Amino acid sequence: MGISDLIAGFIQEALDETDGVLELQRSDLAQRFGCVPSQINYVMSTRFSPEHGYIVESRRGGGGYIRITRVQMDRQTLLMHVINSIGDKLDGPSARAIVANLRDSQAIAPQAAQAALCALSDSALRSIPRESRDTLRADILKQILIHLV
Repeated sequence: MGISDLIAGFIQEALDETDGVLELQRSDLAQRFGCVPSQINYVMSTRFSPEHGYIVESRRGGGGYIRITRVQMDRQTLLMHVINSIGDKLDGPSARAIVANLRDSQAIAPQAAQAALCALSDSALRSIPRESRDTLRADILKQILIHLV
């Protein structure tokens, strides 16, 4: 089990004990696990994102904190949130992560996820100039998700 898994597990347990709202100090958490604060940031962005059903608020500085709130979103709200968060460009790894998160949270069916991954792949977009692929990839994923809403 890696350090990210340990940190995420600790946070999950603490959230369960506090009814879904938790406030932590980034530096205290980093010290507890013997890691750098950027490792905590990584865990927050990959394991506690809105796509996973969390809202993370952060304040930096000496008295900085991280507040994590577990939210229950219905499928439609989650998909709309993801659509609105995609932006104008989307690289391949980010697209794969979004689709995997939606599949893992059961917001989209495994078959739909596989079809989306195929449509968003560099091989599917190979006839498009490289500098335009990320823009097209964002547009395609938004349209797929709009269709699924």
